[in-house]
Amino acid sequence: MESVVADLEGTLLNDSNAFSYFMLIAFEASGLVRFALLLMLWPVIRLLEVFGKVDAGLRLTIFVATAGVPMSEIEAVSRAVLPKFYFDDIDMEAWRIFSLYNKRIVVTKMPRIMIERFVKEHLRADDVIGSELSENRFGLATGFIQDDFDSITRSIGALFGDEQPRLGLGRPQSGSGPLFLSMCKEEQHPPFTASKKQDLHRIIRPLPVIFHDGRLTKRPTPSAALLILLWIPLGIVIATIRIGVGLMLPMWAIPRMAPVFGGKVVVKGTPPSHAAPGNSGVLFVCTHRTLMDPVVLSAVLYRRIPAVTYSISRLSEILSPIPTIRLTRIRDVDAQKIKRQLEKGDLVVCPEGTTCREPFLLRFSGLFAELTDRIVPVAMNYRVGLFHATTARGWKAMDPIFFFMNPRPIYEVTFLNQLPVEATCSSGKSPYDVANYVQRILATTLGFECTNFTRKDKYRVLAGNDGIVSEASKGTPAKELMSIFKKIMGDFKLH
Repeated sequence: MESVVADLEGTLLNDSNAFSYFMLIAFEASGLVRFALLLMLWPVIRLLEVFGKVDAGLRLTIFVATAGVPMSEIEAVSRAVLPKFYFDDIDMEAWRIFSLYNKRIVVTKMPRIMIERFVKEHLRADDVIGSELSENRFGLATGFIQDDFDSITRSIGALFGDEQPRLGLGRPQSGSGPLFLSMCKEEQHPPFTASKKQDLHRIIRPLPVIFHDGRLTKRPTPSAALLILLWIPLGIVIATIRIGVGLMLPMWAIPRMAPVFGGKVVVKGTPPSHAAPGNSGVLFVCTHRTLMDPVVLSAVLYRRIPAVTYSISRLSEILSPIPTIRLTRIRDVDAQKIKRQLEKGDLVVCPEGTTCREPFLLRFSGLFAELTDRIVPVAMNYRVGLFHATTARGWKAMDPIFFFMNPRPIYEVTFLNQLPVEATCSSGKSPYDVANYVQRILATTLGFECTNFTRKDKYRVLAGNDGIVSEASKGTPAKELMSIFKKIMGDFKLH
């Protein structure tokens, strides 16, 4: 069996420095204090590297980022947050060579828990060899690694036994590179170039990252991390002003005032006119990008349109500038709720049931197609610079705050034509056919891809549950506010 052993940092990934990934662990698993502390120590870590003490610098980085953090939390961040940043940094030429072999092994000095899920699921590796974080009896990371980095090379030898790997991919000057490369029959070093003899039909693509979590949009390199830390206090002030002004202004004034406060709302297409009294309302079927979708839609239509919701927090419902209708996930009960509201006027629904950050649309529920023929698809999208406005593991009530903390948040709203009667259930089409058709035209409008993934799929990947929060588990708005304050500030002590 043809086998390949490849270094992760600087080979399969373009960046040879793993510091930014430990910054992500610090931010997402612990909070701002640990994030800032690790950034403060970066000059020391860099100085150790300059003097040839690369392993010592990595040990210090691992200790500060993980000491006292629950191993379950490190695993959760490694599962939900890190894969997106790894994927964006893949060296595709190295990947093309790596993917041609039957047996694929990835080698790294980073703790194995941080990269195992990514390399096995997205890079399709058979095994990963890295350092091992030690934990205490309380399930907390001690910040130390078991054995030393030389054990990585010994593990490679134990894995292959008498067999010699066919190819080794790595930097000749990397700490582990020369050791494991010398065990291979052939070596290749970056930069890589694709061979004309490669069988292009055998090349498989890395599995794309469709679901990911975390608040940061940029990989926190030292310069980006410094920018984030400096911006957060100002961003909180700006978000408070934006939200306060937005709650006081009438709906028609919000799109006009957005540029004054650094935002922008782009409207394309022709919105339908207000339904005449006595007529059934229009059902706006939207792609779901953030919690702000129905609010922005109401703003561009100059009126407060109720929106159906699934499991947003009570605090979000209280602060919402538009009416919300909470669904029960019991089909018959929800259908009656939607019908009653449509008899009163227009309504907004997001049939994906949850948000998706990447250019993919989740499967549309067919419930909306059964209830009315007055369906107007609306393609919603947004662009931010520093912070994501959605979360699966964090506090959803913070979503609007993080959205408005961005220097220049932009929303795009594209109205499509109302569905013709022949494209609705009135013509004999099934609700699923109608839902799939709406999904396809919205995906085409946005340049996205359609998928069959659902809300459950997303939450199983990111949070290890089905994404359904019981009423008993929800706190009061006051408790939510206290929890949110603690979350945004992080822990004020190292565990």
